[in-house]
This record gives sequence, structure tokens and C-alpha cells, in this order.
Amino acid sequence: MDSHPNEPDEPLTPAGRLFLRPEMNTIIHCVVGFKHPVDVAEVKSTIRDSLMVQHPRFSSLMVRDSRGFEHWRKTHIDIDRHVIVVAHDHNLVSVNDYVADLSVSSPLSNDKPLWEIHVLEGHNCAVFRIHHALGDGISLVSMLLASCRRAADTEALPTVGVVGNKRDNSLGRDWREVVVGFVKMVWFSLVFCMEFVLRTLWVCDRKTAISGGAGVELWPRKLATATFRFDDMKAVKRAIDNATINDVLFGVVSSGLSRYLDHRSPNEALPEGLRMTGVAMINLRQQPGLQELSEMMKRKNSGSRWGNKFGMLLLPVYYHKAGPESDPLAYLRRAKAMIDRKKRTLEGHFSYKIGHLVMSWFGSKFACLLNYRIVCNTSFTISNVVGPQEEITLAGNPVTYLRANTSSLPHALTMHVVSYAGRADMQILVAKDIIPDPEFLAKCFEDALLEMKEAATVAEVSNKM
Repeated sequence: MDSHPNEPDEPLTPAGRLFLRPEMNTIIHCVVGFKHPVDVAEVKSTIRDSLMVQHPRFSSLMVRDSRGFEHWRKTHIDIDRHVIVVAHDHNLVSVNDYVADLSVSSPLSNDKPLWEIHVLEGHNCAVFRIHHALGDGISLVSMLLASCRRAADTEALPTVGVVGNKRDNSLGRDWREVVVGFVKMVWFSLVFCMEFVLRTLWVCDRKTAISGGAGVELWPRKLATATFRFDDMKAVKRAIDNATINDVLFGVVSSGLSRYLDHRSPNEALPEGLRMTGVAMINLRQQPGLQELSEMMKRKNSGSRWGNKFGMLLLPVYYHKAGPESDPLAYLRRAKAMIDRKKRTLEGHFSYKIGHLVMSWFGSKFACLLNYRIVCNTSFTISNVVGPQEEITLAGNPVTYLRANTSSLPHALTMHVVSYAGRADMQILVAKDIIPDPEFLAKCFEDALLEMKEAATVAEVSNKM
């Protein structure tokens, strides 16, 4: 694979260097299921004609200079080296088993651009493996969907919605409310930013049946999928004024984890209200959802530029023992109260800026140490990416599902949610020696949503009577 001698090398961004550290070497796996068998020749043809191979990140090698600094070096792409076909006769039980193995044991080779596509012929699906140094979830979803078309209109690009309800809360308020809101923003920002700093030093969650820790990123993995219908989540959302889909998601996570801990620790007296802290990545671009790819490739457009532009939030959920008199919607109320406080803060922007400063002043090794400690001192990772609202096709083949996860972290539990055409799939990646039954955990989440929906339906009927 020849380089382009007339094009200068481009230094990696600070975030890109962080994701290349051995301790945080992060690969994104996007699994695309198809209705019909995958035509490998058509896949290769689609890649050759796509914006992906024209993008400098996807057509560059990662090289290190004599001082150890990483650079992107433009190169020619050999599509055949990037498309890996797993034949029908391969001893493959399930797609989740295959991706779980990739998540812990298969790094990307540095002698070609840092992406691959694995075609699983026996399962009608493809696994896109893309190094996190190439971009964040919003960037990579934009790249993938730029090659897709709507199933109902083969000339139209997919449309992507937004998570939550974006409102201008300043309208209709007098100056006193504005002042109180500003004071709350400053106060909660100080509190949450201080907590963020303390998490990098010594403050950590109490150990439970889902806790990981240093070195767990090397442990074998299992992967399970929880599926939620958007109509069910919307029905629950309507039960609480001004609730969002994200509020429902965290209510489901809190309820599901409580159910799972009751199952795993039936004889252990877990304290009511036990905190389990999640690390969540949030998009910091000006516009949520799918970005126009041509805009993202303009370097000077800081609001929507390509790359990694996300902040980190610490989102706590709490254990509560279920009983015959317990209210399933109480999990949603607590989740909404917590997320509403987080929305009033600058925690996400603070984490992004402090990470950038640490990388610039002290280098990727020290920044990686701080990130590693935050992960070791918390209980799980969670992310939520909004996918297409309607059914789509890729290379002319209808897409049946979209799922995503990343390579292993010190957390024993990571959850990645992608919505697509009226449903949301949560990929639950676990260290199998700590959480041996992720399928049961997935069912805990699914049952939690259905129980909330039933409670919301009963509440709605009662209000109408």
C-alpha cells in the first residue's frame, strides 16, 4: 500500500491520540443486519464509490515519527484487504458471539487504514469495525448513512431524529426565573465538575455483582441484545410531564439493574438507594443527530466538524428493591430529576475542555491515566445514538437492524443503544466471569419497560375517569 509523497502528514487530534493508547485502545463495532444474503461484490463496489474512501481519515495510515507522535499519512486503499468474508461453513453460533470475541481479542492492523468490514454470510449481516481515533459516534453514523437510502425512496437519504425534547426554556419567564436558573446552572456545574475531579482521584462506587476494575478490559466477553419498541417508550414518556426518551432509558436501566442485583444477590442486604454511576458520552456539536457529511469535513466549522467532539457525564442510577407496592414509574421520576439537573450544568463541556488541556499540557499517557481511573471508579458505560427513523437500504439490500458496541473497557458492563425504524436495540457487553448471564440482564431491562408501560396505561385510564 503506497503512500502519497506529495501530501504532508497530518497530526492526530488529542482525542485521537487518547484512543490509540494501549489502555484505551477503542474500536467501534457497528452491526448491520440485512433482509437478503449479502453480495460481497456489491459491497466492495459500494465502498469504492462511497464518500468513505475519499475521506482523509479512512484513506490514511496511522504512523509514528521518531519522537513517538502519531500522524495520519495518506495512502492508497486496497478494498480486498478491508472486506473480510466469514463463509457459511464457519463455526459461528451467533453474531453476538462473533462480535464479543472481536471486542477483546482482535486489534486493527496499523499497516492499513484503521477500519474493516466483516461479512458474515451465514447470518446476512456485516460488522463495521472502525477505530475510535477516526471519529465519534455521530461522525461515524453520518459516514455510514451517507451510503444508505430510504427503502421507500431509493433516491432519498435517511432522516434521523433527535433524542429528547429540545426547548427554549427562557421564553415566557420573568427575570427572577432567569436569575434563579442561572444560579442553579452555576451551582450544579460547580458540584458536578468537582465530583468529576474527585472520581479521577479516589471516589468510587461500592462493589456489586456488576462491578469491574483495573485489568477487566482484558477479560473474555459475552454480548446480549435488549430490544425496546419506541411506541412503548413514548407511552411511558407521556406518563410524566416533560419527560424525554432519555429519561425513560435511564429509568429502565435503573429498574433493570435493581432487578438483576436482586437475582444475583438474593441473600445480600444491599442498601436501599445504593448508587451505581454510569459514564455517558454526549454530543457537543451545535446540532444533535445526523450531521451533513460535507459540513463535517470542513475543518473550520467547529460546530459540526469531523472527528471526536463529545463530553463525558457521570450519570448515577440507584438500587431499589422491588415489592408488591412499589411504583415502576418512580424509577422514571428519579431518572428525570437527575437528568434535568445535569442539563443545567456545563459538566459535558468541562470534561471536554479539561481533557483537551491535559492532553495538550501533559500528553496522552497522563490523560489516558485519568480516563482509566474514572472508568475504574464507576460501574458501567452507556451511550445512545439516534439512527434512521424509517427503514433503509445499503447496497440495495434492506436493513433489518442496526446495533453498536465498542471494544472492552475496565467496566464489566457496557451498554450501547441505537434506534432504528421504530425500535431501539441495546447491546449489552459484559465480562462473562463477572456477569455470566447477560441474556437475563437484557430480559430485566425489557421487562422493566413493559412494567412501566403497564403502570403508565393504568395511570392514564385513571386520569380519564
